[in-house]
Amino acid sequence: MAGRVLVVDDERNIREALAKILEKAGHEVVAAASGEEALAGLQDGRFDLVITDLRMVGTGGLEVLKAAKRHFPEAEVVLLTAYGSVESAVEAMKLGAYDYLAKPVDPERLLHLVAKALEHRALRQEVQQLRERVAIKAAFGLIVGRSVRMRQVYEAVRQVAPTLATVLIMGESGTGKELVARAIHSRSPRHAGPFVTLNCGALPETLVESELFGYERGAFTGATGARAGRIEQANGGTLFLDEVGEMSPKTQVDLLRALQEREVRRLGGDRPLTVDVRFIAATNTDLAEAAKGGTFREDLYYRLAVVPITLPALRERPEDIPLLATVFVREFCAQYGRPEKSLSASALQMLREYAWPGNVRELRNLVERLVVTVGARVIRPVHVPSTVMTGSPPERSITIPLGLPLHAMEEQVIRKTLQEVTSHRERAAKILGISARALHYKLRQYHIE
Repeated sequence: MAGRVLVVDDERNIREALAKILEKAGHEVVAAASGEEALAGLQDGRFDLVITDLRMVGTGGLEVLKAAKRHFPEAEVVLLTAYGSVESAVEAMKLGAYDYLAKPVDPERLLHLVAKALEHRALRQEVQQLRERVAIKAAFGLIVGRSVRMRQVYEAVRQVAPTLATVLIMGESGTGKELVARAIHSRSPRHAGPFVTLNCGALPETLVESELFGYERGAFTGATGARAGRIEQANGGTLFLDEVGEMSPKTQVDLLRALQEREVRRLGGDRPLTVDVRFIAATNTDLAEAAKGGTFREDLYYRLAVVPITLPALRERPEDIPLLATVFVREFCAQYGRPEKSLSASALQMLREYAWPGNVRELRNLVERLVVTVGARVIRPVHVPSTVMTGSPPERSITIPLGLPLHAMEEQVIRKTLQEVTSHRERAAKILGISARALHYKLRQYHIE
């Protein structure tokens, strides 16, 4: 098992000899001539194993050990000592060292100890990753975050999940509203029932109504048979209505009736159907303001917002970014069968400083791209796109030739916007200042996939 090894010794001949032995055995070696140089290297590089002299001029081996464990808790550390004292070895082991080697170093003993240390590291990491996955999935599925804001979200989910209260989840696009809805469902008494979703902004107005309430045969042209709507499909479970603010006034009235009476009537049907459904709605707009302004029914708003949960934008919880990025790196390395990768400390800091207009979804997409395209085991700032490096989103501008027909200009602007947001339609609609439904219509009009 090959690994990335940091060798630290202020004696050049020993340092070079150790590096030569390890490189010949297939390991990637970085050599440091002092404890200070080692500390600098640990700031911006990932190591599987650190081999450091115990006694050096200036910063000693114990300081290097502490720094290594602080930056890379999963890394193993082996100390070199000319003294071989039991006291030094015991102190080092208490601080987390894997073992120690007495000078002069026997090459065979060195390689054996390195192999055992890397094997031990791999086993510890595998166990830790398994524990993390089990803990996260058992608690909140794929939601990740330890910030105060996210802990408030977790607490709200814990409180509301056992009840049948209607929930309104508010937050910008990409913050994970559907994940929260799924977490509520999975922790509720209805967890064995269906979890059905409907994105109200992704469909034309006429389709939203038929998808939500279903229809009988002959209800409209093309209705060759009866079909249950999403509310019926969610009977005994949970219905998640995303972008609920995009509903037409008529659909809002029908939804309000379904919420109040716990029954639905299919399009073209003449009898009501009783349903037992928990409703969870989500929006990336200010529904309270929409209700005051008359664009969303106030009575429906209060019916939906029995328990409101607000998800913070990623820029409002930057302390969660390193954890999220690390989780995504592991996820995509496993998904694509890539060797284990990591983000350097400076790359993580760069991610923390970016505004993330697309929130967690944008971060996840970026990490996926980095895992796929970066060959190195350590992802560094040089690998990160310039838009993230500058700490600002891309400049949204487009050059349009003079005399271009208006419809062609519109098509070009839509295509450019979709390209900038990597085909994320909700974000594109927001940038263009139109509803998701209007964008859907334009995409069909211009045959944009």
